[in-house]
Amino acid sequence: MRLLALLHGWAGGIVGLLLAVIGLSGTVLVWEESWIGLPGADDPLAADPALIGQAVAAAIAEDPALSRITFASDDMGLHQAIYADGGGAYLTQAGAVVDRWDSMWGRPELWLFDLHHYLFMGEAGEYVTGALGLLLLAFAVTGLILWWRTRRSFAFRLWPARFTKGAIIRQHRDIGAVASPILILSALTGAFMIFPAVSDALLTPWADPVKTAAPVPEELAPGTFAPDWPTAMANAQAVFPEALPRRLMLPKEPGAPLTLRMKQSFEWTPNGRTYVYLDPATGAVLGTDDPATGDTASAITEKYYPVHAGKVGGVAWRLVLTFSGLALVVLGTLATWSFWFGSKRSKSRKRARAAGPRAFVPRRADLP
Repeated sequence: MRLLALLHGWAGGIVGLLLAVIGLSGTVLVWEESWIGLPGADDPLAADPALIGQAVAAAIAEDPALSRITFASDDMGLHQAIYADGGGAYLTQAGAVVDRWDSMWGRPELWLFDLHHYLFMGEAGEYVTGALGLLLLAFAVTGLILWWRTRRSFAFRLWPARFTKGAIIRQHRDIGAVASPILILSALTGAFMIFPAVSDALLTPWADPVKTAAPVPEELAPGTFAPDWPTAMANAQAVFPEALPRRLMLPKEPGAPLTLRMKQSFEWTPNGRTYVYLDPATGAVLGTDDPATGDTASAITEKYYPVHAGKVGGVAWRLVLTFSGLALVVLGTLATWSFWFGSKRSKSRKRARAAGPRAFVPRRADLP
């Protein structure tokens, strides 16, 4: 148990601040739709294929290098267009541009997502955050084991009673025990999204070994990249009449299809996992991938992101994630401080107590 406590303390002292950054950025992103605050952000959703098609045309008119456009939803009344150069724009559902930026630094929700997911380090940063998720899982489990011995002295505190190492450790131990179940869930869902092979291995008993992914149409005949967008969206809607169009991804290379993600009622993922492939010249439907025909493993995998990001469960689940995220900030920052600085203070106080009170030595001027 002593070795476990030593490993827990050293690892926390080294990566505590990084976990605090992940916790704080994730907490802010949970409430993303609430603080964007642009004109039209609160508009009710109008899921009309013709209107959506006009918005796509308006986004391309703003910049022909459109990479993808995420359509408005019940939580966010604006379309978000992302362009090949890293810039983007928000458009109303009528197609009017209400904000334009040249890089991710132009919008806080974009650089906060990059910080949370990549730590501003690109693809390498994704693996770092994945490793941090696994470490968080280990911290939560070992913390519960260490807490169990002292459970009788449990006292829930949002902040240490005193800013001493002992008080910090007690507060760290007790608030960690309360937040651990949610932190374990967040760590698992985050790590599984970054390391899907681990998730696939664990879900093998529920996977269908026969089912294969729907083929993506390739090598289309060259044609003019100018479909009638309202007609293209209407064609996709006709295949899944009850689904909502969520994200249109334009082909990066000639001969590749348009890819439209749609969301059916049983899906939790906000952008859906229902795919419709469209001819970029005519807007005709070339193929589909329907998650309703998927296996249990795919249905479980689809839940990772919405649970992790608070896209299901309403305000109640967002509040739970907010508590766990802020708890992670406190746990990470105070663990780092107490590990690197608190021990020095504690040792100096112990030495002072051991030395006892200083004897009074009169100065020459005090002598009679």
